[in-house]
Amino acid sequence: MRPTVTVSYAQTLDGRLATLDGGSQWISAPDSLCFSHELRATHDAIMVGAGTVARDDPRLTVRLAPGESPLRVVVDSSLRIPMDAAVLARGAAGGTVLAVNGRAPEDRCREAESLGATVLRLPPEPRGGVDLRSLLLSLGDRGVGSVMVEGGAALITSLLRGRLVDRLAVCIAPKILGSGIEAVGDLGIRDLAESIALAEAAFTPRGGDLLLTARVEYPAGRDAVSRAG
Repeated sequence: MRPTVTVSYAQTLDGRLATLDGGSQWISAPDSLCFSHELRATHDAIMVGAGTVARDDPRLTVRLAPGESPLRVVVDSSLRIPMDAAVLARGAAGGTVLAVNGRAPEDRCREAESLGATVLRLPPEPRGGVDLRSLLLSLGDRGVGSVMVEGGAALITSLLRGRLVDRLAVCIAPKILGSGIEAVGDLGIRDLAESIALAEAAFTPRGGDLLLTARVEYPAGRDAVSRAG
C-alpha cells in the first residue's frame, strides 16, 4: 500500500512558485514557513525533486516547530545533486533516500551510499523520470505511511497527473508576479468536467497569507500516468 501524499507549497496570487530566474525566497510570510515545519513534523517523509535541492539546497528538517524531522526523499533520476548538498552532508545522508532509475551512474550511487544515503533504484517512466507510483509503494514497504511533498513544479505536476496526491496545503501570498514558474503544469485536462476537484476546503489566514487545505478528488474515467525526474 502506498503512503498518503500531501502536496504543500507557497505561491503568489497568480499561481507562481518563483520568478522566471527561480527566485522564491520568500514568497510566503514567516508564519507560513512555521506552518510548513509544523506539517513536516506530522509526516513520516518529506519529498522534493532534484531541481529543488540543486537550486535551494534545503535541509528538509523540522527547525521552526516541535517534533522530529521526517525521512528525506529526493527524486533524482540521474543522481545529479551534489554530494555536498545539505541533505547528504554532515551526517544528514543517513536520513535521506535518493530515488533514481537506470540513468544514474553506478559510481555516483555507490558514493552516495558510502555517505550513508539509501539509493532506491526504480523503474523509469516513459519520459525518462522515476516511476512515482513505484517509489511510493517502495516507501510504503519501508514503513512510511505519509509523505509531504514540497516541490518543485515538475514533481507536483507529475504526482497530480498520476492521481497520487491525497491532500493539498497551499499558502497563497498576496503578491503578483505575472511571468514566473507556475505551481502546476499541464495535466492533460482539456475539458472542465475532467478537472481535479478540492473537497472539504478550508481557508485560514496565516501571517498575512491565506492557507488553503483540502482533500483532492479526481474525476472518473481518466487514465493516470506517474512520472518525474
